[in-house]
Amino acid sequence: MFPSLQVDVEAQLKELQEYAERIRPMVRDGVYFLFEALHGPPKSILVEGANAALLDIDFGTYPFVTSSNCTVGGVCTGLGIPPQNVGEVFGVVKAYSTRVGIGAFPTEQSNDVGELLQTRGHEVGVTTGRKRRCGWLDLVILRYANMINGFTAFALTKLDILDVLEEIKVGVAYTLNGKKIPYFPANMEVLQQVEVEYESLPGWKSDTSACRRWEELPANAQKYIRFVENNVSVPIKWVGVGKARESMIQLF
Repeated sequence: MFPSLQVDVEAQLKELQEYAERIRPMVRDGVYFLFEALHGPPKSILVEGANAALLDIDFGTYPFVTSSNCTVGGVCTGLGIPPQNVGEVFGVVKAYSTRVGIGAFPTEQSNDVGELLQTRGHEVGVTTGRKRRCGWLDLVILRYANMINGFTAFALTKLDILDVLEEIKVGVAYTLNGKKIPYFPANMEVLQQVEVEYESLPGWKSDTSACRRWEELPANAQKYIRFVENNVSVPIKWVGVGKARESMIQLF
């Protein structure tokens, strides 16, 4: 495929052998390592899931998914940790919705709102460099993610991106052929056909990026957070208002 490519095989092997020796002391049997960690002196073990719930190979928007379990089940299938050892499960969600690449996106805004969210949120795919598609927060998807993962709390991030909006919409339900459906469709063809029922909330039109406590957030921002919380029946424990670590407001 690349006839002009020149590779110094010996030099490459020498470099890789050096890496191997540096890595060798860190290689462990993963199942036994975690077993000892779980049954030794008490400690906190944090497992971070890659990608997102709707990219899960089993429960995502197939075929537009990744090759692994991104949902909480990946803790068990990926690491060999027994289900009984899974403690708190935290969901991380933006204050609006995004997606990279093709696939159904019911709350997508192919208009000035979508462009504003993309620009203000610097929404670009990390791997591909493609602009992310943007839209209103979809509570149907959020409730679906909670059904699978059983979240004990949420982190709601990038609230500050909504600071300039006069009105903020939230997708609260789907209708199919004029009838409200209580579930998230597993079939992509069906998902392409749903219509979103929205609720409109007033914006706060003020800068939240300097807020560090709940009391400092504008009243309408607080109402937005509580609206999401009440509709998903999962408490929001953290609210992000910027990129920095200190921009994360902890509520409880």
